Amino acid sequence: MYFLYMRKASPIILDENIRGHLTKFSRSRSVSVRLAQRSRIILLASEGLENQEIASKVGITRQLVGRWRNRFNKLGLPGIAKDASRPGRIPRIDHKMEQSIIEATLHTKPTAATHWSVRTMAAAQGISPASVQRIWAKHNLKPHLVQSFKLSNDPYFVEKLQDIVGLYMNPPDKALVLCVDEKSQIQALDRTRPVIPLCSRVPERQTHDYKRNGTTTLFAALSMLDGKVIGDCMARHRHQEFIKFLRLIDKQTPPDLDLHLIVDNYATHKKEEVKRWLKRHPRFHLHFTPTSSSWLNLIERWFRELTDKRIRRGTFNNVRSLIKAIKQFIDNHNQDPVPFVWKAPAERILKKITKCHKALETLH
Repeated sequence: MYFLYMRKASPIILDENIRGHLTKFSRSRSVSVRLAQRSRIILLASEGLENQEIASKVGITRQLVGRWRNRFNKLGLPGIAKDASRPGRIPRIDHKMEQSIIEATLHTKPTAATHWSVRTMAAAQGISPASVQRIWAKHNLKPHLVQSFKLSNDPYFVEKLQDIVGLYMNPPDKALVLCVDEKSQIQALDRTRPVIPLCSRVPERQTHDYKRNGTTTLFAALSMLDGKVIGDCMARHRHQEFIKFLRLIDKQTPPDLDLHLIVDNYATHKKEEVKRWLKRHPRFHLHFTPTSSSWLNLIERWFRELTDKRIRRGTFNNVRSLIKAIKQFIDNHNQDPVPFVWKAPAERILKKITKCHKALETLH
């Protein structure tokens, strides 16, 4: 005689707290249908019902009831809160193919082109463009982008860098540090048709073509102390105009303070007439930025704001209206100035530049 033994499901015992949570989940409409169904399964199992009975009541298979009963016994509430993790789809592109695409992207170029695109790389490798896109995104490769750079070849670069950064981060006592430069050839441009104003879902529009109505040059000095700007527009860009602007700075700054001016290497700043004027005004001290290093002069940062906020999208019938707009921008800025703060020490900058030089040397 043979006896058939049925494996009995493991019992489930609930405390009042867990039973309360399961009852709430089984009746709630704000939780997922799956969680409500699993909560009901556990509640029925705690009453001593077998898996087949529970399956009939809930309308699922006995195997599924057994799965969630076992998950709850092992993990508790978190065991039924979400599905178990499953292995993902086997990738169609193996590691070797992925490395081949990366190597081709970094070290080769397509025929008759300067860089790879998603489609040209996909055609060359025999895979889909979407697969190339995923691999490039995974490794942060962007062949379509290019950035320009320029390294200074000034033999006194280190000394000039340390001098200017020192003025920014540790200015001398009883002195003002001023970033001085000229924004030359600012054009008074007028559009050939009236500008179409901004409206809902449509940006402001202006014609591509324009009329040139003359130019002006802005001489500006940015105070590192309070962020205020001294500025004046002049018709030409010679040493005579630069000396005139120095006189304006002299007039608009406290006479008992030394003035340290950070300027670039434009020939106008080094004329003999300028040197003689500086000798007669000993409180002025010029500090020259290294060649090809305009980023060291913070007035360039302010010039960018002027261009973005007032000049680029402006329309000007004549030079007078352009000068008026620039002066209004300066006056408005000076009502509530915010000084630029230089935070990078010279050592950090030199470390980055040294690293860049080493990277360039490896390419030769």
